[in-house]
Amino acid sequence: MAEQSTEQHQAVGRRKTSTARVILRPGSGDWSVNGRPLNEYFPRMTHRRRADEALKVTELSGQYDVLVRVRGGGLTGQSDAVRLAVARAILELDESHRSVLRTNGLLTRDSRKVERKKPGRPKARKRFQFSKR
Repeated sequence: MAEQSTEQHQAVGRRKTSTARVILRPGSGDWSVNGRPLNEYFPRMTHRRRADEALKVTELSGQYDVLVRVRGGGLTGQSDAVRLAVARAILELDESHRSVLRTNGLLTRDSRKVERKKPGRPKARKRFQFSKR
């Protein structure tokens, strides 16, 4: 039996405390996020739209199956991590998409993280109410 050679492209994306690993395979455009369909894992339309943005911009949606493993953080961080990982996987697939992805800001990693709580304060920057007397 001859082995079936399937080309696949992997990439990693991160946002806040979320990490997403994406595998792109030629297919019919099926999404699997942690073993569940995209619309089941990300119930909000905005999260689904963010995750799928790179494929729509490069006009590759419907041509590749997307397998996603995502961990950590909340849904917003996870969807943005998936967005970056998909963009990087597309770049690995075809380098000619770099300019389109770059102009739409899909290759820039958002490095913002939650600032730690400081001692003597209720939150990172908030202070207790000042009382003169």
